Amino acid sequence: MASTLISNPPTASSSSSTPIFSHQPRLSTISSCCAPRLPKSLSSPPSSSVSIFGAAAAAAAIATKFFVAYSETKPIAGNKKNPFSGGVVRCSVASSPSAPLPSALLFDCDGVLVDTERDGHRISFNDTFAENELGVTWDVDLYGELLKIGGGKERMTAYFNKTGWPEKAPKGDEERKQFIASLHKRKTELFMALIEKKLLPLRPGVAKLIDEALGSGVKVAVCSTSNEKAVSAIVSFLLGPERAGKIQIFAGDVVARKKPDPAIYQLASATLGVEPLRYYVV
Repeated sequence: MASTLISNPPTASSSSSTPIFSHQPRLSTISSCCAPRLPKSLSSPPSSSVSIFGAAAAAAAIATKFFVAYSETKPIAGNKKNPFSGGVVRCSVASSPSAPLPSALLFDCDGVLVDTERDGHRISFNDTFAENELGVTWDVDLYGELLKIGGGKERMTAYFNKTGWPEKAPKGDEERKQFIASLHKRKTELFMALIEKKLLPLRPGVAKLIDEALGSGVKVAVCSTSNEKAVSAIVSFLLGPERAGKIQIFAGDVVARKKPDPAIYQLASATLGVEPLRYYVV
């Protein structure tokens, strides 16, 4: 019964003293089936602003003296297939002194810590396909659809199963698995090169939110279906070694069933020693 915290991106008028965390629209659907339902009667935003970490703590006690405003914007017209533009889910919370802090924050990586999908992973996939002369290119709209499939190896396999395997691909099932694994390994190398060069910056507010959490004794972890080396590179190079040393990573093939299956969050909960009701998924 983990709760999911999602808020709208910062605007030019946002105060620098109030950290705001943002999500890609596709990630607005990643929520716990047991996340609290907000009463429709609570339709007015609070008068005072709080940090998003304060909002996370407040969300744990919605039922006791909290005022929550919730609204969901619609996708931008003409871009329904584009996961990189459109609506977001907004959540504003007024804090209370009695609000308990969560025991842990579990972050996704791609599109949450960094805008990696469109200009990171997709580009690296295409460069890998080009190097191997496969005659395959994933444009933004197609990749948006492929993101519904968790995991890069699984994504490529599903695509080739549907559209037909390249002529250079082997014919046997086991050989094809090895072929996909080799493509994914090369794709990860290209992606990590982008991260190491810091060509993909952290999303606004991420570092401050993590600092607030760690400074308050709240455990922080990253749960991702991406390759473990790629996720570790993002955490290490972009968040820095000091933060990275305090963040546990659950990624890649650490679980058999990938998102949207909750297996990776169950593993994180058990490993961190945190009850499901006491952590939040971002």
